Amino acid sequence: MGGIFHFHYHLEQQLEPPSFTAEPKSPKCENFNLKEFHLAQTMIFAIHEINSNPKLLPNITLGYKIYDACSNEAQSVKAVMALISAQDKSISDSSCTVTSKVPVIFADAGFIRSLAETLLTGPFGIPTISFSATCQCFGELEFATLFETIPNDSHQIIAITSLVKYFGWNWVGLIQSTSTAMALESDTIFQEFRSAGICIAFREAFSETDSRERIQQVVNSIKQSPTKIIIAFATLADMEVLLLEVFRQNVTGIQWIGSQSWISIRNLFPQLNARFLLGALGFVVPKANIPGLKEFLLQVNPKQSPGNPFLNEFWEKTFHCSMQNITGCNPTVQQCTGNEHLQDVDNLYTDTTQLRISSHVYKAVYIIAHALHNIFSCGNNSCPKWSDDKTWQLLNYLRTFKSADSSNSAIHSHQDGNWISRYELINRQISASGDVDIVVVGKYDTSGPSDLQLKINEEDIVWTNDQREAPRAICSESCLPGTRKAMRPGEPVCCFDCVQCVAAHISNVTDARFCTKCPLEYWPNQYGNECLPKEIEYLSFQDRIGATLTSFSVGGACLTITTAVVFLKHRHTPLVRANNSELSFLMLLALLLCFLSALLFSAHPTQWSCTLRFTMFSVTVALCLSAILGKTVIVLLAFKTVSQSTKLVKWFNPRRHRTGVLVLTSIQCIICILWITHSPPYPFKSFAYYPHIISLECQIGSVAYFCAIFVYIFLLAGVTLTAAYFARQLPDSFNEATHVTFSLLVFLVVWITFFPVYMSAPEKYAAAVHAFAILASSFGFLLCIFAPKCYIILLKPEANTRKNLMKFSSNFNGGIESHISKFADQSKLSGINSLVIA
Repeated sequence: MGGIFHFHYHLEQQLEPPSFTAEPKSPKCENFNLKEFHLAQTMIFAIHEINSNPKLLPNITLGYKIYDACSNEAQSVKAVMALISAQDKSISDSSCTVTSKVPVIFADAGFIRSLAETLLTGPFGIPTISFSATCQCFGELEFATLFETIPNDSHQIIAITSLVKYFGWNWVGLIQSTSTAMALESDTIFQEFRSAGICIAFREAFSETDSRERIQQVVNSIKQSPTKIIIAFATLADMEVLLLEVFRQNVTGIQWIGSQSWISIRNLFPQLNARFLLGALGFVVPKANIPGLKEFLLQVNPKQSPGNPFLNEFWEKTFHCSMQNITGCNPTVQQCTGNEHLQDVDNLYTDTTQLRISSHVYKAVYIIAHALHNIFSCGNNSCPKWSDDKTWQLLNYLRTFKSADSSNSAIHSHQDGNWISRYELINRQISASGDVDIVVVGKYDTSGPSDLQLKINEEDIVWTNDQREAPRAICSESCLPGTRKAMRPGEPVCCFDCVQCVAAHISNVTDARFCTKCPLEYWPNQYGNECLPKEIEYLSFQDRIGATLTSFSVGGACLTITTAVVFLKHRHTPLVRANNSELSFLMLLALLLCFLSALLFSAHPTQWSCTLRFTMFSVTVALCLSAILGKTVIVLLAFKTVSQSTKLVKWFNPRRHRTGVLVLTSIQCIICILWITHSPPYPFKSFAYYPHIISLECQIGSVAYFCAIFVYIFLLAGVTLTAAYFARQLPDSFNEATHVTFSLLVFLVVWITFFPVYMSAPEKYAAAVHAFAILASSFGFLLCIFAPKCYIILLKPEANTRKNLMKFSSNFNGGIESHISKFADQSKLSGINSLVIA
């Protein structure tokens, strides 16, 4: 079996350009990698274990050729060519004598290196198994010979995204390696975060080979970052360089979220404070227990393989000594004896508490062994004979091989999308002894429902700075219902301001991007998160204004009835008879209806109430004015016909009085009937006055008819006022001109003022103004015309005699008493026998 590992982090930089005249020198590898050497020894351990198992591949011995790719693409290609052609130096099992090409190669994790290796092995049909190549970009390429034993990073990225969303973080920093694979993975992280509504506060890429100035720039970005949640998706070698600089600058308070390439390494920095990375979290593949591996690793000794340069370098790095004979050159370097004890060492090589990638190396070796076992177990007629040029047989077995492992499938083609990804969420903590402890605090398993794939034991997590509560990482606080998010220009979508929803709009979810407008008849509550029915407003009896107007209306009606009772009781007295009692009662009836019509303006607006409030008022006012006009004209004609004998006597008949009033009132009735027929008043919901209140109005319907009734009312008032003017010099006993004039002036002032106020006021107050005008004008008639007479009737009964009524002013000729008496007898001016009291 061929194996390609990275026993060194990088190659020594060649300062001299190639001359092209001599063979270039082999580059020198630097920085021995204990973890990779641990993986290589795990592969060797698995091979030795299989060779000692008589049931697996009996009579067949597995060997290995392991090369150091030195984290370099060129070295990886060179190693693959050596494995294919069976040339060049390697760590070879001394028992392996076959020099032909290997049937399978264990490739390394780097994307470019794995790509180069697979492109070389593909044409030869040699399967390449990657035990730690996690780049998802392999799935986009046509590699028929590439197999993986570990889920690619797309699953880990989804798990990290779920973790960030679980704790409500949306403002994180991203640290990545500059390698091609990590750059691609970081782009995937960026897109995945963006889809999940997570913003990246800053993004830095670096490499271990960068200058210290560049590394310091990355650390400064971390220090100046507005967030302390840092996602570090980088290689182990790169993170070692970065974290050393972070430690030098004493940057604390960072909550690291690491990739599985470095987060699970317990002895990452033995020389640093153990609390340096306290609280770091990350997803890693589940760890396994490999019995006997610990003992095998501790038995390694350079004396066993004197010619193995990698084992010698491992020994030198572990014990800080030299395997070469040095005499006087560097007395500070201790000579290695080979008797040093690995049992006393605790480093990345000897640590078997976190066997994660190692378990996949171990598993991959056994998969190949089982596949070969199946091939060699075929009968002579069931399968072709194995040969070096028929490695395609192994490919076929690998494509159909299923492990009995708990993961159900231990090896996948790079095109196989049926991964069941399982990760453990680990937390770096400090044990009671003060050592670094890797604690499993959660799991991520894609085999379950999407909402149950991530499970976290929050109470087991120790956060950075030894905190027990999860840190916060948000650019802007969530916008509560009733507000919306307003993006800040030039900043990520996670940074926003919360703006209150404008009038008539609500938001009933957290972090709403838009506010929704309430329906027309609804209005937001005080929190702006719910639409409530608008308050309906109209002039009602329970309203303070409505109750006041109702009191005056009822009071006016009672006064009117009281006045009618007084007049009825004293109907035979000279004062009542001299003032045409029949028309007086008719006028009182009209005033009673006027007072009662004001109640309609405090009722709930309906089709009937709206119609009645306008028509009843207009008809009753017309009736009242007609009665006043009839009384004034009769008195005026009576005194104007003193010298004309009986020429106009026929007009003083009570029937003609009633007919005149009926005709004048009928004209108003006809206008109202036409109004109701063509365009009657109707109830209407108005939203114009108050945004949160619905005003119930009574629309007038036709403006023309509305104006017509008032034109007719003003016409009657004008004619009556004119008649009263001509009757101003008549005797006071028979003349009401002064009282009528004053009452009509009150009437005209009230109604002329009414129009501008009514047209500009909201419905509730417009109705109140209308009712007030009716009451004011009605009280004007009642108090100005009837109050003086009631005063004489009730308080001055001695003035209510025929003798007092027949006193004339000096400007009237004598003998008028007989003339008045004649008219009283002929026209029954003072009679009330024809009065109909409703």
